[in-house]
Amino acid sequence: MGGDFGPEITVPAALRALERDSDLSLVLVGDREQLDASLASVSSEISPRLSMLHTKAVVLDQDKPTRVLRDKTDSSMYLAVQLVQEGEVGACVSAGNTGALLLSGRHLIKTIPGIDKPAIMATIPGATRNCYLLDVGANVDCKAEQLFQFAVMGSVLAESLDGLQQARVALLNIGVEEYKGNEQVKSAASLLEASEAINYVGFVEGSALFEGTADVVVCDGFVGNVTIKTSAGVVRVMNEALSEIMALEIRDQFAAQTSASLFDQLQQRINPAQYNGASLLGLQGSIIKSHGNATVEGFTWAIERAAKEAENNVPGLIAEKVAQIVGVTPVSIEK
Repeated sequence: MGGDFGPEITVPAALRALERDSDLSLVLVGDREQLDASLASVSSEISPRLSMLHTKAVVLDQDKPTRVLRDKTDSSMYLAVQLVQEGEVGACVSAGNTGALLLSGRHLIKTIPGIDKPAIMATIPGATRNCYLLDVGANVDCKAEQLFQFAVMGSVLAESLDGLQQARVALLNIGVEEYKGNEQVKSAASLLEASEAINYVGFVEGSALFEGTADVVVCDGFVGNVTIKTSAGVVRVMNEALSEIMALEIRDQFAAQTSASLFDQLQQRINPAQYNGASLLGLQGSIIKSHGNATVEGFTWAIERAAKEAENNVPGLIAEKVAQIVGVTPVSIEK
């Protein structure tokens, strides 16, 4: 029910995801009257894999996260997270209030032992393969130990979802030289260098996010949020500029066809929709945060990302890895 468009986007996206994956089942949480209006023509193949949990209460963008825990425990967001906590579903996807979603997750699902705070991880298209950036907004200020924890979580996810043997982990910095950076980044570098469990490759600058230098790039939430939003702005401007150029009259028919083909390939490669869906890592369950203004295709990608994390039991793998490194008793997290 959340996001800029609510069921107008989320319901068609859910149906598209169900059409693509015959093993997928979904629970839509929200106002049954609104949802039913969008589900009038659901096929008989899909309908058995689609159910609803009714509630009229919604978390608004302007709601303070603490208000959700106090006054809106009957909201669609809270109930969706509660389904994860109760083991009724494998993952939750929401396009709503990020702070409220994160706080609901911490309250209901709890953090993994050995993890101080959850982090939000985004996917960035790279030259040869995706790069994962975390934290992108959950923690504005971070200690070195927390950056180390982010590195552990990010590497586990990259290795699990992308089939990597050893994910290359880097720290985002103002330069690659070891003497550069603030104290927490330098201290985090020391922790990573001393760990045999992490394939640490050193400092990287912002441009490396797109160059394939690292698979996982770690930073605090302030830096990460600015970075991811700047990147999104650049992509948007590029798409608009290319569209304007393509709209100009090209008299040579062959040149026009070639240009259109190249433009389509470029758009497909940097299409923000296929990178929608940020993971809330560090919780004992999978929660995916979709962009609030995601398209149907973008929200579909977020659903598919959630299904993949649930199928691979990413929270369970993170819990095992953290337990090995910090020596805590691992929690058992089932698929």
